[in-house]
Amino acid sequence: MNILYLCTGNSCRSQMAEAWTHYLRPEIHALSAGTEPKGMDPYAVQVMEEEDVYLIGQYSKTVDELPPGVEFDYVVTLCAGAAENCPFVPGPGKRVHRGFDDPPALVKGMTDKAEILAVYRRVRDEIRAMVHGLPGSLG
Repeated sequence: MNILYLCTGNSCRSQMAEAWTHYLRPEIHALSAGTEPKGMDPYAVQVMEEEDVYLIGQYSKTVDELPPGVEFDYVVTLCAGAAENCPFVPGPGKRVHRGFDDPPALVKGMTDKAEILAVYRRVRDEIRAMVHGLPGSLG
């Protein structure tokens, strides 16, 4: 099974989903991309490492940068922006939306690192639950 996770920035939620899939469901091939890549979010990297899940080799990219020839069984949008502006992804993949809060938007203006990390951890754990239930959680 091949899954593509899409978010606008491909910096946080889609990166977490890709990494959780590699960690929890290694039999599923997962990639992530964004409609407007922004680079890796350091808080996302940090909270994933707290769970011994490392985003090694992952980077913020567009759909055009994905390996050629991969056909996805599912294209999963994780934010409203990606759902509304979902790029064309070749293949028979079923498009599914599973929205999660945007940690960078929620913490904008916050200065307390503990509060910031709490937001990222909550979203991390919600994404983990969705990935743990694959493929049923996409039905």
